[in-house]
Amino acid sequence: MAQAVPEGYHTITPYLEVDDAQAAIDFYGRAFGARERTRMQGPDGKIAHAELEIGDSVVMLSDPFPQFVTRNPKELGGTSVGIFMYVENVDELFQRAVDAGATPAMEPEDQFWGDRYASVTDPFGHVWQIATHVEDVPPEEMAERAKAAMAAMSS
Repeated sequence: MAQAVPEGYHTITPYLEVDDAQAAIDFYGRAFGARERTRMQGPDGKIAHAELEIGDSVVMLSDPFPQFVTRNPKELGGTSVGIFMYVENVDELFQRAVDAGATPAMEPEDQFWGDRYASVTDPFGHVWQIATHVEDVPPEEMAERAKAAMAAMSS
């Protein structure tokens, strides 16, 4: 009997539509160490479906197709989704992504919730939030830190 969640997958898997899937596959390899697992060619050489492995997770992607309900960030003029990724060294991966062609959105910085956090926008318009967990913050302290951070944001 088939497993409901196939071996090597998690319950939730991001599926990205990108303008130029081949370029995205190349970029994600350089920036994030992505390894291509599978690819299905569509008409005219477009990529109808590809799967990349980044760390212990899978990201799926495709070129745009008019019959798909998703639209890529360039077509939309932005995105409403960020892809959050925990890594061993946020500073190194942030710089690697920028060197590969990502646009810095937030430089690496320690955050009140216990992560060192940064973000970049890839050349295809997708936002990648990158973090290294550096501190376990007790709930009471987290509440105080959050209150102070929110107060600082509003002033």
